[in-house]
Amino acid sequence: MRVKAIILAGGAGTRLAVLTIKRAKPAVPFAGKYRIIDFALSNCVNSNIFDVLVLTQYRPHSLNDHIGKGRPWDLDRTFTGGVQLLQPYKGHYDTDWYRGTADAVAQNMNFIRHGRPEYVLILSGDHIYQMDYDVLVQFHREKRAACTVCTIRVPMDEASRFGILDVDENYRVKDFIEKPANPPGNLASMGVYVFNYNVLEDMMNQDQEDPNSEHDFGKNIIPAMIEQGYPVYAYPYGGYWIDVGTIDAYWEAHMDLLATPPALNLNDRTWVIHTRSEERPPVRVDSTATITNSMLTDGTVIAEGATVERSILSPGVYVGPGAVVRESIILNDAYIEAGAVVERCVLDKITVIGHNAHVGSMQDVGELGITCIGKNAHIPAGWTIGRGCILGTDVREEDFAKYGDKTVPDGEMIGYQSRR
Repeated sequence: MRVKAIILAGGAGTRLAVLTIKRAKPAVPFAGKYRIIDFALSNCVNSNIFDVLVLTQYRPHSLNDHIGKGRPWDLDRTFTGGVQLLQPYKGHYDTDWYRGTADAVAQNMNFIRHGRPEYVLILSGDHIYQMDYDVLVQFHREKRAACTVCTIRVPMDEASRFGILDVDENYRVKDFIEKPANPPGNLASMGVYVFNYNVLEDMMNQDQEDPNSEHDFGKNIIPAMIEQGYPVYAYPYGGYWIDVGTIDAYWEAHMDLLATPPALNLNDRTWVIHTRSEERPPVRVDSTATITNSMLTDGTVIAEGATVERSILSPGVYVGPGAVVRESIILNDAYIEAGAVVERCVLDKITVIGHNAHVGSMQDVGELGITCIGKNAHIPAGWTIGRGCILGTDVREEDFAKYGDKTVPDGEMIGYQSRR
């Protein structure tokens, strides 16, 4: 049984605001030491799938550096598959930018065809979950499906964000509606598909010839297959899965890791999440510091009298004397100076929070959401930054000139314009 995995890793991730200004969404750090794409890659190797194509597009440099030749995932192979990173190129259809998820696959069919796979697994590089794809492929074979769509039940008030399926008692898909305004149900597509190779090639050819197509699996390919009578089935997935497509969802996914028991068990040695790690010294915690229900990664330093509660700290984070970090995600080498308070925040890499500054709030998240500070931003000493604020990369003290009383109100944006 020859299976090739295609990981779609080209998303700009605009709803992740400042976290994706300088990196693709799948390259965003997660859970201290990982990147989001590590979950799809690790699922592949843990499922004994070692022939993997990663299709990049938007700001691919972080992904290229992170994955490299694939050694941490045992994907540095030459004769038996391994990992390849493919970027858009000037090709047959006179385009150098993918027009949709299906177009990304169609433009790379020559690479997908290599090795003559029987089945092609289409994955998103920006979801957090653990799945044995071998079980999925066996389900696909047993149903004699042309395509299998992985599905999960979602809350009805969130169903309009997903492709929604209607299935019969045998899980055969009767209808598929992409992001309906009024969802008829809550059985949602996870964006994980298995195709018979010959069917995939046929559908890609049809789609490329359709001038009205948006070249998207959910909007075009799956509905067209159902209409043409192809056997399309829904695979019911019962585990943890989340699309960390917004700052709030990104924050909530981290809080899920700190639940008891955690929604996703990163300590499961039977299903290791692999990554490329830097060499860092051990964690150092002062005897007078207090750490509660948190995850600390190599190289973090928690100084005397500091408090860290229900937070996740990435490599090299420094929490100064008497500083407080609550319900926050702090990325690599952020520096929180003495007396500062950080609450319900996401701080990107190399952020500096000045002495006695107060960033974020423990009030209910509500519509304003989480405060997010961009890479290499500096919050001046003594300033208060409200909840739900977004501060761009490289922000400095002069960027706060228009605010009086050293206070930035709730919901403000500084040095950042929404890309939605």
